[in-house]
Amino acid sequence: MAQKKIVFRRKLYDKMLEWKRSKNGETALLIKGARRIGKSTIVEEFAKNEYETYILIDFSDVPAAVLEAIDNIADKNNFFFQLQFIYGVKLHERKSVIIFDEVQLCPKARQAIKHLVKDGRYDYIETGSLLSIKKNTKDIVIPSEETRITMFPMDYEEFRWALGDDVTIPMLREAFEAHRSLGDAVTRQLLRDFRLYMLVGGMPQAINTYLATNNLSDVDATKREIIELYVDDFRKIDPSGRAGRLFKAIPSELAKNTSRYQTTSVIGQKGKAEDMERLLEDMEDSLTVNFSYHANSPSVGLSLHKDINAYKMFVSDTGLFITLAFWDKSVVENEIYHKLLSDKLAADLGYVYENVVAQMLKSSENELYYHTWPTESGKHNYEVDFLLSRGNKLWPIEVKSSGYSNHKSLDEFCKKYSEWVSNRFLIYTKDFRKDGETTLLPVFMTALL
Repeated sequence: MAQKKIVFRRKLYDKMLEWKRSKNGETALLIKGARRIGKSTIVEEFAKNEYETYILIDFSDVPAAVLEAIDNIADKNNFFFQLQFIYGVKLHERKSVIIFDEVQLCPKARQAIKHLVKDGRYDYIETGSLLSIKKNTKDIVIPSEETRITMFPMDYEEFRWALGDDVTIPMLREAFEAHRSLGDAVTRQLLRDFRLYMLVGGMPQAINTYLATNNLSDVDATKREIIELYVDDFRKIDPSGRAGRLFKAIPSELAKNTSRYQTTSVIGQKGKAEDMERLLEDMEDSLTVNFSYHANSPSVGLSLHKDINAYKMFVSDTGLFITLAFWDKSVVENEIYHKLLSDKLAADLGYVYENVVAQMLKSSENELYYHTWPTESGKHNYEVDFLLSRGNKLWPIEVKSSGYSNHKSLDEFCKKYSEWVSNRFLIYTKDFRKDGETTLLPVFMTALL
């Protein structure tokens, strides 16, 4: 029996309201993001609630007559007449919205936005993935009349909303601002709740499956379908299959605990350097992965010291990451999930926590950077996992899945770059507390940074 589709509460809705209020038709709204994160669902919900009528043109399944109308869009009166006739919807001036869903599949439609916005009769919302891929922009002029918003998988607060919990995150925010400990018992429960998010993830389809079945093996099967979809998309970008292999290897590369992603260990020495650079750019543009770049000389202007050849790659959704980590199994059994949930799996899961921290920081609209440098002996490296720029200062972050008494890398970084550091954080799996100048932050509070 098919699952009932749930429209989840998303933070993006408020951003869309602000666009509608502030722009009043002066720009189209472009929402970009990976496949299956809920772009179409939230846009249609917005259109239903905030406009008298709407027309949704889904370019993945579009009538030929619509494509013909777009080819002759210079005659706007006829274009609008055709849309109303084809979709059986009456458009009302300044009270209706036209949605171009999966607009990357029809570059001409995106190019037409400039003229449609200038016409001014209706609002326009575009959704798309892989928007910057060369084949989707070739031979068209990208409209400047777009307000662009990046959408991510559901973050931890949105996940709690989906489970009917509106209380936890505001209370955590209050505790964080007051530097208040939570108590061991409360922390243990909150960690268990957070590990459920780590396992299920933020893909609406996976959350829907969890709510419908309460079966983590069923959730895993849903996530595998999404991963296969992503790999198919990568194959369209790169028929050689390299992008798909790089994507699937993310957990194993992170588990090696090296200072960068080693592409040659996954795909060997294949192709020209510029081709590889373009491939990685396309993967980043797909928004299915989060890149963290090495900052060669940490300072407030992290982007000025970005090393494009030294990076770590994370999966954009923690639930998909877990499934990839156990990809060798046809479906991850409930037993493994329950051991992960109770933190009793006999494995070093530091890389799992690092991935979810990367996701939470990225969803909060932070660019991701890290820094490594040799120890005194030169035999090993110190490493700070993440660097956040705040005002004219840096916040270095170290992530640990266990133990916290030793944070040598963080301490040495703060000595070496003391003039730039204002706050320092160790993200871990215990209660909120201070250790000297270091704030020890439970992982479920990461998004509050």
